[in-house]
Amino acid sequence: MTDVLVVDDQVLIRAGLAALVAAADGLRVVGEAGNGEEAVSVAAAARPDVVLMDVRMPVLDGVAATRRIRAAARGQSPRVLVLTTFDLDEYVYSALRAGASGFLLKDTPPERLISGIRVVAAGDVLVGPTVVRRLVEAYATRAEIGSELPDLSALTAREVDVLRLVGRGLTNDDIAARLVVSTATVKTHLNRTMTKLDLCSRAQAVVVAYEAGLVTPARYATAPSAGDV
Repeated sequence: MTDVLVVDDQVLIRAGLAALVAAADGLRVVGEAGNGEEAVSVAAAARPDVVLMDVRMPVLDGVAATRRIRAAARGQSPRVLVLTTFDLDEYVYSALRAGASGFLLKDTPPERLISGIRVVAAGDVLVGPTVVRRLVEAYATRAEIGSELPDLSALTAREVDVLRLVGRGLTNDDIAARLVVSTATVKTHLNRTMTKLDLCSRAQAVVVAYEAGLVTPARYATAPSAGDV
């Protein structure tokens, strides 16, 4: 059973999402919240597996709530699936930076929403590298990024190489072929990198690769999808 926390500031939308989730096999609603502040409190008490998170909310937005939920989690933090109105959205980019596992548009068909919850609950990323690159390129020149560059000093040279190729959208198999190592070795390097940098999703690793200057806009591979860690 996958426990889900539903967060949205609009009562009717929140109720509809909760009813949809509750009706799905293997999913259970363990709480609802109308803003980010409530979401942090409910997440701490209910300890959901997945948080279905609206990003534009009063009191505390979904980005800040995602960051606080991750920081406060005991053990493994919940997977956050962001709901947004526009795919090319500053809030979505910031949510990925904060550790969200993916996002869906609010007009997503019900079956796609349920599938998305199951995908992130399983530890996968619900966002393709093409979309991540679009978001990163749209906001990579923002002044706020330059003031908080990721510190990669804890990484080995090979871990930096893997992070750079992840940022370029290559799959684990593609990276293995490029570096002439096994796919298992790539996964090991990537897992260690994510642990050292306190990252919880491949999408977040792509963002860090851009922000650290390992990848620059318009200079990346054109792989159609990214493999899972």
